[in-house]
Amino acid sequence: MTINWFPGHMNKARRELGETLRRTDVVIEVLDARLPQSSRNPMLTELRGDTPVLILLNKADLADPKITAEWVEAFSNREKIQARPVNASETQQVKGVPGLCKSLAPHRRGPGKEVRCLVVGIPNVGKSTLINTLLGRRINAVGDKPAVTKHQKRFHLERGVSLADTPGVLWPKLEDQSGAYRLAASGAVRETAFLVEEVAVFAAGWLAQRYPDPLKARYRLNEVPEEPSLVLEAIGRRRGFLQRGDQVDMERASEVLLRELRAGQLGPISFETPSDFPDDHRDDSDGLTPS
Repeated sequence: MTINWFPGHMNKARRELGETLRRTDVVIEVLDARLPQSSRNPMLTELRGDTPVLILLNKADLADPKITAEWVEAFSNREKIQARPVNASETQQVKGVPGLCKSLAPHRRGPGKEVRCLVVGIPNVGKSTLINTLLGRRINAVGDKPAVTKHQKRFHLERGVSLADTPGVLWPKLEDQSGAYRLAASGAVRETAFLVEEVAVFAAGWLAQRYPDPLKARYRLNEVPEEPSLVLEAIGRRRGFLQRGDQVDMERASEVLLRELRAGQLGPISFETPSDFPDDHRDDSDGLTPS
């Protein structure tokens, strides 16, 4: 099936994003460190113009650190962009964000010149967690379901930096269905928008290809089948999800795989690397283009 999820309130958020960017000095773009390119909002580059960007690769503790370092280098090599891996819930990891924002907007230095920042990111990527951590108190709703934040808010930090928060924005049509399936596997898309078993089969195939050892270790598999659906079936058998006639309950196996993958129980996993988006196809007008 085609994954396409675009709640009604996001149409308004799309307009708000363009309006707020005109009054923004620095964009703080929160991405999922496990899938930085798929979790980018393709509208942002077009709308932000030459506004500098601080990219925070959130949930870095769940991502493959070697690949995350490659993404930091890939993003930071682009003009007016800095990138940092973080865990948005850890105060020590985000305390340097205001200083980084100031360094990206030197024209806003001096008395009465507040650096106006806009925090953007797709649903469930960690925007609210970041703001709560920076403020040192719980202001924004935080949940493990996408689209928790619904209305724009602005907050003022003590160090001459203000933050505007906008609802998460997913593009109207997820044209890159491989990216859409990666988003679904990560938890960024509501489960009502896709078939859980299809996404789990996709995730099983990806893990079998790039992370076979963690897959074998987590589910005590002697070998990893080549067919993704058979990987999922093997997981179900090892967990005892059997129905009448010795048939595997694929729905339960799917739910377990996705839940444990999202929780990091298979170890640090990255769904994509910069090499999946060739350098010779880079274009600042639309970001990296998948091969």
